[in-house]
Amino acid sequence: MRQSLLFTKTIKETPKDEVSKNAQLLLRAGFIYKEMAGAYGFLPLGLRVFKKIEQLIREEMDSLGAQEITLPSLQNKETWEPTNQWDDEQVDIWFKTTLKNESVLGLAFTHEAPMTKLMLSYINSYRDLPKLLYQFQTKFRNEARAKSGIMRSREFVMKDMYSFCRSNEEHAAVYDQAKQAYLRIFNRLGLGDITYVTYASGGVFAKFSHEFQTLTDAGEDTIYVSREKKIAVNKEVYTPELLAELGLTAEELSEEKAAEVGNIFNLGTRFSSALGLAFIDENGEKHDVIMGSYGIGPARVMGTIVEAFSDEKGITWPETIAPFRLHLLSLGDTADVTHAAENAYSKLRAAGIEVLFDDRAGIGNGAKFIDADLIGCPWRLVISEKSLAHNKIELKRRTENDSSLHTIDELISKFSQ
Repeated sequence: MRQSLLFTKTIKETPKDEVSKNAQLLLRAGFIYKEMAGAYGFLPLGLRVFKKIEQLIREEMDSLGAQEITLPSLQNKETWEPTNQWDDEQVDIWFKTTLKNESVLGLAFTHEAPMTKLMLSYINSYRDLPKLLYQFQTKFRNEARAKSGIMRSREFVMKDMYSFCRSNEEHAAVYDQAKQAYLRIFNRLGLGDITYVTYASGGVFAKFSHEFQTLTDAGEDTIYVSREKKIAVNKEVYTPELLAELGLTAEELSEEKAAEVGNIFNLGTRFSSALGLAFIDENGEKHDVIMGSYGIGPARVMGTIVEAFSDEKGITWPETIAPFRLHLLSLGDTADVTHAAENAYSKLRAAGIEVLFDDRAGIGNGAKFIDADLIGCPWRLVISEKSLAHNKIELKRRTENDSSLHTIDELISKFSQ
């Protein structure tokens, strides 16, 4: 992408109405647009990051044999009444609207009930199980506060997956496979070293659920972390009895602030029993389907990554999800520099290497460096009269001060691997 063609511009001043670092940096760098509190749009650079996170998650869900679908956000009360979740006393985050015919619809805050209702048409026999379905779909939650940027918004996309199994043993195996897939996701996102499987409240159908909590001062949760054993306990379930059960001692745990970036939990037969989702086993006997739920919010992950990977200059994206791997800067408006930069850009693109090309004319060199630091691509290429004196291009990491000189062919070889 040529930076001269981007309709977005970087902003020098921090938005006064934003208190979260992720929103401040993403707005300043031109990744997102704020419609109102709790509602953000994704601009070209931001959408590239969002889609990369989404695709990375999709690959891991597909590796489990899960099948992708999408269901409507518009929900009728009949779907949710069997589990008492249409009642505002039970669920206080509904957005509801009255249609012209005076019927009332809700905007889905999650999809356990609609997914269960869908599977009434497709699960009858034990031969139909197990099944895993997932979607990337817009959710709406009438949050009382929305002050954490894209980490907590009222409209957001969630990847929610649901498992349908015949037995507790079968469900346990699927659940563990999903847990391992989530760990792979966070490793690939660059969050593996600071993200912990965290024991949390499991509701009425299981002793525990498992959250995936990333250490950050911007987090809303307090967890107790064992770095050696790579597990943590949410403050809400922290008891001496639980520590003993997990083989932990209070002395080996540190209290930390963390942001929940994913969760998996057992649904048992709550939804299948209420909505009548059952199967006939080999002996002709009828059983309720056992279900699980597995969620990740790509935007929440994106915001957490910005909180975790940024410095005083701007964002420092992990390479797997950066908007572009390389940021090519053309410094100076001489014919030689312009020609060399255009040639390098063409060759990098032809080699299939992602590159953002700062070809803007009339922009000072200092301003280009400031914008590059703010946008945060992992690698920077600089073409200037100084580098051309060696017939090479300067290369440096966003997070390092040292640079090196390379030919365009050497760079193509390095970044094509």
